[in-house]
Amino acid sequence: MKLYWLLLPLLTWPLLASATPYLAQGCLIGEVTQTSALMQTRLTALPGPALDDAGDLPGAAGFVRFEYSTHPDLHAATQTAPLSASAESDFIVRAYLTDLQPDQTYFYRAIFGTDLDSKPQLSPIASFKTLPSTDSTTPVSFLMGSCQNYAFFMHGPKGNGSKASAEDRQLGFPAYAAMHHLKPHFFIGTGDIVYYDHPAKTAAKTLPDLRKKWHETFRFPRLIDFFASTPAFWSKDDHDFRFNDADLAGSKPPTPGTGIQIFREQMPVHPAGDHTTPSYRTHRINRHLQLWFTEGRDHRSPNKMTDGPKKTLWGTAQREWLMRTLQQSDATFKILITPTPMVGPDDASKTDNHVNLGGFRHEADQFFEWIRSQQIQHFYTFCGDRHWQYHSVHPSGVEEFACGALNDENSRRGVPPGSPKGTDPTGLIRQLYTYPEPTGGFLHVHLTATAQLQIDFLDDQGLRLHRVIKSASP
Repeated sequence: MKLYWLLLPLLTWPLLASATPYLAQGCLIGEVTQTSALMQTRLTALPGPALDDAGDLPGAAGFVRFEYSTHPDLHAATQTAPLSASAESDFIVRAYLTDLQPDQTYFYRAIFGTDLDSKPQLSPIASFKTLPSTDSTTPVSFLMGSCQNYAFFMHGPKGNGSKASAEDRQLGFPAYAAMHHLKPHFFIGTGDIVYYDHPAKTAAKTLPDLRKKWHETFRFPRLIDFFASTPAFWSKDDHDFRFNDADLAGSKPPTPGTGIQIFREQMPVHPAGDHTTPSYRTHRINRHLQLWFTEGRDHRSPNKMTDGPKKTLWGTAQREWLMRTLQQSDATFKILITPTPMVGPDDASKTDNHVNLGGFRHEADQFFEWIRSQQIQHFYTFCGDRHWQYHSVHPSGVEEFACGALNDENSRRGVPPGSPKGTDPTGLIRQLYTYPEPTGGFLHVHLTATAQLQIDFLDDQGLRLHRVIKSASP
């Protein structure tokens, strides 16, 4: 009998654990503006960061309220209505906060439990800051990263062992520790946040396997710490849509519809339940800066279509929206955040983006000519997708900054202008910078009160590799 009572806690632990929800993926703040933000978390059945025997982080049913305040102790906090975490939404809950004040730090936490009558649990208090007023000259800084390949990070590019340390593989991508130290106003993830098709032999195709890719990435402590205090703007690309260079053609799983909806489910880009609002959008950051986020997968023509006036990566509605809003903007600096490059150069073998021969180059050339004809000043493209960092200048004068791959294991050397293996064999593009050796990293952008745009290329330890400064003066 005594042995039974000694063993009882062990016998009942799985039942107790399964009934206790956790927040093993932390909280995310998305689409922060001067007056609004999306707040998200996911209830989990395990505390993390360890995964279960299937390599997943299963969800748990329950309820969540968020509370937020301008006071660090959450005095006079506002609470959201209770939100139900259910299997239908992968146990994710998302609240749309409105009536916020510009340039204001808000403190928040999640209040959660199995049901509304149970004793609630409290997440740690975290914080985020809203954007400054659109007419202000308040300095702003942001970071931009892309192409974080979990499989390469954990197991190496060919599955033969990762160069990442055991500690890093417990804590997550080192870049997030470096980025956290910089304390930016926000982060931009330009796509390939997860890789459904890596490893290739076990590529995710079913709904549980697609969701698993998000669970395994966002349970890392470094990501949880970073996003607890850093709002983010997200875009998707091919690998977190379907598979490499995917378009809307064919029924190979995951299907286009599944890829579109899973991204909207997992990332706080739209309010919960919004399945129709386009994901291209623009945000005015302050008096001097406006950002445009384009969607590169949802509206594109087939990659195999012959390039020409009828072939489009953006779709007619998005392209017209982009040109119209650029014309309307009086921001000093206008930055297009594009998941794929528009200047490059890139590999000659691809037909996936605006740079590629046989890809969507006609649309890009026409757009750049329109930028020139409209005399739109201080316009730049910032891109992800390419696994190397560079600063290039198109023959039209448009400059492009590529953030490269976020982790070392996914980085490579780029294709230089003039290479017969690239998209610029005659060397018309001027490449003002590319890193000498492949490394993981990201861009750090700082806008001063005097309208000076400082663009730093950093490695994944936060070491500055190169700096570009743009002035508001002609």
